[in-house]
Amino acid sequence: MEKRLDRKRRGTSAGDVAFNLCNGVIMFFLMFVTVYPLYYVLCASFSNNVELLAHPGALWYPRGFNWGAYRLAFTHPLLLSGYRNILIVLAVSLPLNIVLTLFCGYFLSSKNVFFKKPILAIIMFTMFFSGGMIPGYLNIRDLGLYDSLWSLILPGAMSVYNAIICKTAIDAVPDSLIESAYIDGANDIVIIFRIVFPLIMPTVAVLLLYYGVGHWNSWFPASLYIESNYNLPIQNVMRAILIANSNILNSAATENDKVNDFAETIKYSAIVITTVPVLCIYPFLQKYFVKGVMIGAVKG
Repeated sequence: MEKRLDRKRRGTSAGDVAFNLCNGVIMFFLMFVTVYPLYYVLCASFSNNVELLAHPGALWYPRGFNWGAYRLAFTHPLLLSGYRNILIVLAVSLPLNIVLTLFCGYFLSSKNVFFKKPILAIIMFTMFFSGGMIPGYLNIRDLGLYDSLWSLILPGAMSVYNAIICKTAIDAVPDSLIESAYIDGANDIVIIFRIVFPLIMPTVAVLLLYYGVGHWNSWFPASLYIESNYNLPIQNVMRAILIANSNILNSAATENDKVNDFAETIKYSAIVITTVPVLCIYPFLQKYFVKGVMIGAVKG
């Protein structure tokens, strides 16, 4: 009786306790289902190749702890060149992506611009329709970008969807600030980089993550536009490893005869190597997600 009275005084009923317990069990199950595949890949990457293949079922710890797959991965020429290529693409693409998205978002949020409606219609048209795979390939080839990292940078230099997110954030900037800047003699470039850009930094952080993850995970354009194996980004190299595409890997495997000794574990080590950078960066930018995307969503 006293316990029931205490629960009532605290506002917690037996139904609330049961609900919280069930909710906790369900959430723990969902967390386990989400985390275990990552844990399995990590354990498999540190396992011995023979023992891993002979071990059925769930994996709770590395079978025959072995660093060999990682040593091979970091000395494998294609993995190293793939990592170098994707870092070059990110270093060049992200500044270009943000600058072009800022310009487009600023234009979309501007008022009293000549021919704004037809230009806006053309921009929105590209969001839903494209020329197609074959015209895109011919365009890249005729521009001299084929088998070059520029073919992975320039075609996706700006996303209209991200520009709309940027436009929504810029709409939340008070018009009085921009008008005051005009009165003081500032031009649009100065306004974008010295007034708008600092005020929408949460949105810029979100866009950086969107663009960065998009470039990091992208593999299809490279499969179309890159011919040389040593110009492939890490995603295409990892894809070749995961599907055991010997046509791509054999050219480099001859330089390292130990590839076959780690045929299975090198797959998991490649997954870890390509996933860890995003997992390390994501927590530092996640706090900007809700704030960045929701800027300008509520007026008043």
